[in-house]
Amino acid sequence: MLNELTANTPLVVVVAALATMVCAALLTRGVLRVLLIAQALYWAMSYVARPVVLLTVQPEPRFGDNVADPRLAEIGYDVGIEAALRPVAFGLTVYALIVLAYVLWDRRRPRPGPVPLAGDPDLVGTLWVLYALGTAARLLSVATGAAGQAGDVQSASPVLSLLTMPGTMGAVGLIVFARPSRQSGTILLLGVLMAGELWWTMATESKTPVLGAALAVAVRFALTGWTRAKVLGIGAVSVTGIAGFDWLQSLKTSPQLRAEAAAVDGAYPDAVRPFLSLLRRFDLLEAATDAYYVGPNYWLSPGEVVGHLARSMVPAQLLADEKLHAGTAWAAEVRGASVDMSQVSVSLAEGNISEGYVIGGLPGVVVGVAFTAVVLVGWSRSLYARHLVPVLFGIALIEVPVVFERGMLGSAETLGKYLQVVVLAWLVRLLVGQWRRTHSPPGRQRGEHDRESPIGPAAAPVGASVGSEGRQ
Repeated sequence: MLNELTANTPLVVVVAALATMVCAALLTRGVLRVLLIAQALYWAMSYVARPVVLLTVQPEPRFGDNVADPRLAEIGYDVGIEAALRPVAFGLTVYALIVLAYVLWDRRRPRPGPVPLAGDPDLVGTLWVLYALGTAARLLSVATGAAGQAGDVQSASPVLSLLTMPGTMGAVGLIVFARPSRQSGTILLLGVLMAGELWWTMATESKTPVLGAALAVAVRFALTGWTRAKVLGIGAVSVTGIAGFDWLQSLKTSPQLRAEAAAVDGAYPDAVRPFLSLLRRFDLLEAATDAYYVGPNYWLSPGEVVGHLARSMVPAQLLADEKLHAGTAWAAEVRGASVDMSQVSVSLAEGNISEGYVIGGLPGVVVGVAFTAVVLVGWSRSLYARHLVPVLFGIALIEVPVVFERGMLGSAETLGKYLQVVVLAWLVRLLVGQWRRTHSPPGRQRGEHDRESPIGPAAAPVGASVGSEGRQ
């Protein structure tokens, strides 16, 4: 079996590209290091772990099992996976070289300084208000049965669905930017917020909330400085989360569904079964298989792509026609070409490489991975900004994994959706700032973290405190 794995040249190239990304991450510092490692791990689950399981187990496709792809099984897992991974191997190689070149260039620049808005009272107050509003909407959506699930095309209540997004932004933002004065307060804060995101993961049956919260913790440590205790702590949380993911998913399923799932999982070895629930959430190999079956230059024209990218940033209320929903369109038009999707309504993750391939072949792949690299670098730098708007977009991207599983269209669609939440957060920031100026004692109206402008704060004084977790 080892010979079969090493004989799969695209799989070996994928492993080498991901290893190059990790090496690039180790050569850089700050938030970019965390994001690159997270990206490599995310893609390894889809493009390495899943193919290895399929090549090792050779499972027969069964209803309810999306790990064993019937299209790959029909032509043979070895042949099918090798063919599906060819564009992926090319795309990841190009991406790894891009980020490595950027990291080597960036090493000559000054190291990132303190985070200007870390611990800012107005920002922290804004995030608490957003978290309270979003949590209320989450509780109401669960109580009324309107909570969406992963892959849903439409929410039972679009208004509630929109109102839950500030809760996500508030939780992630507080994890990253709140600076309690005591270590016990920090531990309590992180514990409460992580528990809330874990509950929302169970309520929506989506991996995104808890993985976003875990990534936020890693970003916080990247901003405040790593210690051995922090490394061991986040490692323990990650291992526990992976090991307990299947158990968490089972809490929301009925005994009948658990019995059916156990029957499906019975085709896999005992060592693999605990991880099947997690593997099923990393489905970019399916998107790569979609792209293999339809071939290059199949989907949209470059002009249509540019038009959809521009429309994604315009509020839907201002448009005469409905926006393109990339995940839904991919399910119907791309996967629907090789799988019967007539009775299925779902939104899928298309991935930057697969999307680029079906739009423009290998040149499209280069454009897709370059777009992802630009978003990643901009994301890593936005958290160090002195202005509210880029910081809020950086917070939003921690929760929604667009650089992990979406292409250009999906990324633009998500950023456009969060643009409305950023506007709401900006208005809340104005109200919080006004309330603090009105109710603070005269001598404390501008503390060491206070800022004059809600969107363009002045630089902190030299030597100002940067929080209880140490100098950043």
